Amino acid sequence: MTATSDAPPRQLAALNPIQQLKAGHLPRRLVQLYVGLTLYGASMGLMIQGNLGLDPWDVLHSGITQHLPLSFGTVVIAMSFVVLLAWIPLRQWPGLGTISNAIVIGLVTDLTLATVDRPDELWLRIVFMVAGVVVNALAGALYIGAQFGPGPRDGLMTGLVRRTGLSVRLVRTTIEVTVLAVGFLLGGVIGIGTVFYALAIGPLVHFLLPIFTVRLKTE
Repeated sequence: MTATSDAPPRQLAALNPIQQLKAGHLPRRLVQLYVGLTLYGASMGLMIQGNLGLDPWDVLHSGITQHLPLSFGTVVIAMSFVVLLAWIPLRQWPGLGTISNAIVIGLVTDLTLATVDRPDELWLRIVFMVAGVVVNALAGALYIGAQFGPGPRDGLMTGLVRRTGLSVRLVRTTIEVTVLAVGFLLGGVIGIGTVFYALAIGPLVHFLLPIFTVRLKTE
């Protein structure tokens, strides 16, 4: 699946929702999309149950709940729409993956929290934290690489990458660190897992995304 040294790199295509469905490899891409979203939800559950710090976006969400009479889930949904507004100048198209992101990830996260107990042992909590970050990166590469449109937050990343020409690693890390700082200033709780996620997720996605990006008929 990895391209040879003389092959052109696989690029994320700028497609509208109809083009995404007509771009070929539909069965493989659908499986990759929903495997990725399922793993993403599971990785979030692991991070939460590890209890060593949330990822930067959830630090922001928790910080907002300190100032508004809204539930955590309501803030997550509201922030999704706020982030989608930033897609307009980036000319980033939503798609099946964008809508599925909001549904599947939440369901799987709740299922993970209901079936995986929070460990007492520190070493096991560290395992949960590290596994959560690594699986999160793999999951993101899978569902973004399926090219059905990324989730709102990852769409912000891919849109900036396409418009600026900067690397996935640099853009993703910059976004995560910025969101983390704002969340902390708003009163969100951080931990060692937060720092590890913010520093590791960019390089991990930068490495994994080209591997799992499906070459479409339009490329």
